[in-house]
Amino acid sequence: MLIIILTALVICSASLTILAEYFGPRRAVYLCKPLTITLLILIALQTKQPVSVFYQRIILVGLLFSLAGDVFLMLPRDRFIQGLLCFLCAHLCYIVAFAYDGGRATPLWSALPFLLYGIVMLRLLWPRLKKMKVPVVVYTLAISLMAWLALTRWLASADDGRQLAFLGALLFVASDSFLAVNRFKGRTRFAQFSILSTYFTAQWLIALST
Repeated sequence: MLIIILTALVICSASLTILAEYFGPRRAVYLCKPLTITLLILIALQTKQPVSVFYQRIILVGLLFSLAGDVFLMLPRDRFIQGLLCFLCAHLCYIVAFAYDGGRATPLWSALPFLLYGIVMLRLLWPRLKKMKVPVVVYTLAISLMAWLALTRWLASADDGRQLAFLGALLFVASDSFLAVNRFKGRTRFAQFSILSTYFTAQWLIALST
């Protein structure tokens, strides 16, 4: 019941964030965006029988880094680098969590889709990256590795929690892809909806995977 209540609050807070991005007021974004991740932290915290204590704790650390990244990215002044570093740390936490609880080894061919994704994204963004080339390459490698480890973990044992984590990882890749294209290729009308809806859903699924 508590998860249902918190999830309902997450949906309300996330929806208000998206609406405020389009229609204002801006202070609603400042309130609701960090509130959404805070509620997801509470979902991960209240798990009575976690997959493992270590997995739960490292996911919580990743959510805290995400909260910090959200704060940097929504500030009036451009704090993209700081936000990128925070989300890189979040992905590193998820990488550690998925690798620690990964199970048996899986064939390397399963990494091919994520390798192709990284190549395509970098090829698409490369002409516009300028001084951001190295940070974006590192970030792309990290998120691709995170998604691949989530897949290998699920393939090792297809239980519900691992499936949730894998779906969350895929949506996180989608969200970051929308964000990158919007920032480096040009803004689109539906960018914030695409970025935030996939981002909040991804973090919700990962929080539930504990």
